[in-house]
Amino acid sequence: MPHYPQEEIKPYNESESKAVQVEKMFDNIAPAYDNLNHVLSWGIDKSWRRKAINCLKPYHPQRIMDVATGTGDFAIQAFTMLHPQELIGTDISEGMMNIGREKVKQAGFSEHISFAKEDCTNLSFTDNCFDAITVAFGVRNFENLDKGLQEMHRVLVPGGHLVILELSEPEWFPMKQLYALYSKIVIPTLGKLFSKDRSAYTYLPQSIKAFPQGEIMQGIIRKAGFSQVHFQRLTLGICTLYFATK
Repeated sequence: MPHYPQEEIKPYNESESKAVQVEKMFDNIAPAYDNLNHVLSWGIDKSWRRKAINCLKPYHPQRIMDVATGTGDFAIQAFTMLHPQELIGTDISEGMMNIGREKVKQAGFSEHISFAKEDCTNLSFTDNCFDAITVAFGVRNFENLDKGLQEMHRVLVPGGHLVILELSEPEWFPMKQLYALYSKIVIPTLGKLFSKDRSAYTYLPQSIKAFPQGEIMQGIIRKAGFSQVHFQRLTLGICTLYFATK
């Protein structure tokens, strides 16, 4: 049984598991993903990533995992800003990671950034092996949020840090009303136009609406074993940054 409402929301049908459908969805939209992402967020997503990575700067993490890495934007930006010895991007979509691999190769970072197909609810890594874990716009797609957070807690070293960026719904007038119109009309329309997959960009606002945010998400992260969990709403609540310590 799902623990949280967004775990019940799937891109295509009710018969297949959410994990299978999310993998299929991201494989489908991979070629259009980067351009569409920047268009839908008006390019603000880059500054959100920069703010998230800056949270880790004082701790100088040397081994980082970027969960739900997608096409590698966060991984590349994190490596450029933090200069770790090793950064592993993990995802269930090979289609997305293949684009990431090409971008990493073109940037000349292949020696330091690698990619691995992983299920975030059952990671293959040993306990206590990463200094930091980042997740940008990915936890909303976890089939089991509690298990995903517990697995990330397991593979972090004691004192290691988790940084999560996730899209959220603004709570206050007029941004709340404007965002409601944008998510119902603009996102699905542009999604279908750019990616030819309207279902993927109908799923996006539905999963954002259902996802626990703010104080509720803070409590869920604590329940997974993390301490010192803080959150900050960005751009009038369109995005939320969570920062936690093992």
